[in-house]
Amino acid sequence: MYYYIKGRLVHKDENGIAVDANGVAYYMNTTLASMAAAGNIGDEVTMYAYLHIREDIMELYGFMSQDEKRMFLLLLSVSGVGPKAALSVLSVLTPEKFALAVVTDDVKSITQAAGVGPKLAKRVILELRDKLNGEDLRADAVSADAASTEILTDNRAEAVSALVALGYSAADARNAVRKTDADLSVEEIIKKALMSF
Repeated sequence: MYYYIKGRLVHKDENGIAVDANGVAYYMNTTLASMAAAGNIGDEVTMYAYLHIREDIMELYGFMSQDEKRMFLLLLSVSGVGPKAALSVLSVLTPEKFALAVVTDDVKSITQAAGVGPKLAKRVILELRDKLNGEDLRADAVSADAASTEILTDNRAEAVSALVALGYSAADARNAVRKTDADLSVEEIIKKALMSF
């Protein structure tokens, strides 16, 4: 229903902010990162909005970046994750770090979020891994370097997909991963590859 709301920041509290857009102040629940990025009272802001409707409630959520909103919506697609838990996760992890946690099975990072235990974190990883590390990412990684005859191990191929999910080009990701030891874990491969960028 809403794509974004642009206006003047008129209120901030521990849960969200209010933006005055043409005389109407919209209160939006948001993450700590978006709250900090919104600036000070009186500043002009653009918040990418999502209206959450249940039979007994209507709540507006806002994000300073489209990436954060996209990750929020992905989290909501996981059974058992509501808007509060999704905000909690994105308040402790940036969209990039959250994507990395999902593709590297990093339950510990996700459970830093208030109200998210190991069981829910594992479900998030299980249900979102394919969406963040899907066949389309693998296909991009392979097609970008079709000339290469080297077959990457599962861990290295997964690391390439993770780097693509984080925004690196498939060719750059593949080149960086190729320099790493094939026997390392996915997380270690990604860390070493990131150091080469």
